[in-house]
Amino acid sequence: MADANTFPVRYVEPVFRPPSEADSLILPVTDGCSWNKCTFCEMYTAPQKKFRARDEREVMEMIRRCGEFYGTSVRRVFLADGDALVLPTHRLVRILRAISEFMPGVERVSSYCLARNLRRKSSGELTELREAGLQMAYLGAESGDDAVLARVSKGETFDSTRQALDKLGEAGIKRSVMILNGLGGDRYSNQHAENSARLANATQPEYLATLVVSFPQGEARLRSGFPDFEPLDRIGLFREMRRFIDALQLHETVFRSDHASNWLVLKGTLGADKTRMLGQLEQAINSPENAPLRPD
Repeated sequence: MADANTFPVRYVEPVFRPPSEADSLILPVTDGCSWNKCTFCEMYTAPQKKFRARDEREVMEMIRRCGEFYGTSVRRVFLADGDALVLPTHRLVRILRAISEFMPGVERVSSYCLARNLRRKSSGELTELREAGLQMAYLGAESGDDAVLARVSKGETFDSTRQALDKLGEAGIKRSVMILNGLGGDRYSNQHAENSARLANATQPEYLATLVVSFPQGEARLRSGFPDFEPLDRIGLFREMRRFIDALQLHETVFRSDHASNWLVLKGTLGADKTRMLGQLEQAINSPENAPLRPD
């Protein structure tokens, strides 16, 4: 048994979480990603990140000890790793109820999820999870374009992603959707932007974010299925973002493009701030020396 003063959570590095979960307790209930075939993603490719579900006894012990360690100070919990919602509903409900019992100060529990895993859960199961405490799911749509999704081995389509987002919304679980700026390269840039906007318009997520696709370990993995990928330069990325935002018809979606990968930080509510954001992008395209761009 670990000493009461030692940190109560066992992590398998590297650990990832959405930018908005910076102040959350990261609670691993799985390790790695159950799909892990997306050729643009390097997050779970390390040997130690092979997918597995954490032993439920270990998870319950971590929750109990977090309660002892933090008391009522924890306000948010993020269930890691790549797709905690792959776990059976009954197990997730027990985890959520334990969080409520041992960490009564928690106000929000969230998780990454894959669209494919939501197909295995009924609307009733998702409602049960929301009632047990799951308030938000982060879904990496990456693109709304079927050609791009096929090229990067996402294993999803526009329709399968839309259905997953609709199912979450119907259950009352807030949705944060992520799109990858530049994922289609030069060849698919226009249709990637337009169909990604079409997906957002069709589902009206509560939150929408964009990241710039990047390859710290090189492009070999991506090019295995996308040999003609030609990355966009900075101006090309801005033009794609302009096309994407211009096509959005959102009502009250909180939009963020402020990840470290983004050259230009954009924040606001769509559609109230759409005109302002388009103006920021126009300046970045036509007069980048006068735009508030991040340094290389």
